[in-house]
Amino acid sequence: MAVVSLKQIVDRAFQERYGVPAINIVNDLTLEAVLAGAVEARSPLIVQTSVKTVKQIGYDVLFAMWTSMTEGIDVPVTLHLDHCPEREVITQCLERGWNSVLFDASTLPVEENQRQTVEVVAEARRHGAHVEGEIESITGVEDGIGSDTVAHRQSLDTAVSFIETTGVDVFAPSIGNAHGVYSQKPELDFERVTDLVEATGVPIALHGGSGMSDDQFADLIARGCAKVNISTDLKITYMKSNLAFLKTAEEKNKWDPPSLFAHVRRDVVDLTTGLAAKFGSAGKAW
Repeated sequence: MAVVSLKQIVDRAFQERYGVPAINIVNDLTLEAVLAGAVEARSPLIVQTSVKTVKQIGYDVLFAMWTSMTEGIDVPVTLHLDHCPEREVITQCLERGWNSVLFDASTLPVEENQRQTVEVVAEARRHGAHVEGEIESITGVEDGIGSDTVAHRQSLDTAVSFIETTGVDVFAPSIGNAHGVYSQKPELDFERVTDLVEATGVPIALHGGSGMSDDQFADLIARGCAKVNISTDLKITYMKSNLAFLKTAEEKNKWDPPSLFAHVRRDVVDLTTGLAAKFGSAGKAW
């Protein structure tokens, strides 16, 4: 199936009520490993890149990695720019071929956020791309973007008006979720997802998925959360896997980088297949 649009992936998941892992990669190893995990699970996959990762690796190098690693892939995958408040970064990514973007203007007044999101949607359409929108900041800082201050939640009418006016393809509401590691089980507003879906028919993106319980995932996915963001779990898996291997290497005084890479890769593949099974997307490749 190879590379497809974000809309193709989330619309099918929304209709069939399963969630698609949207995993933030950090380098070439994690990119290759999450793709391999999707193939192993026969699952669609949304590969996400933060602004920090895009700038660190470089637009052209990162997109070349993507095109090389997805050549001939036989499950549906798509490339998404996550939480981007910078219009120039959005433009640069769309021009190179990113399939979708999240324009994060949640710190702006709703009216200005809406005005600029309309512009971003028009720009994306010129490139055959799609847009995720949000009007409330998700609590927590991720890759330098965000705040630990709990954001004000807008009314349902305001959210519906934003979705309908901007024409975004996916919407990310604040429902008590947060980026980073939860200190306790989050208290989530499940009904807000239902209300938004019933009012708009637009798929919902669930942010702050790392650390939620299986029951919470199942409930939210059944209500219409078709895109499930995972960033912190990938980072934890990646760094703990490296750490565990290097501790053993130090004890044995045996230093073999290819073995380290293979060890970490396997753990990231296993994370991806586990998420696909948990969210119901395993076996849903077309």
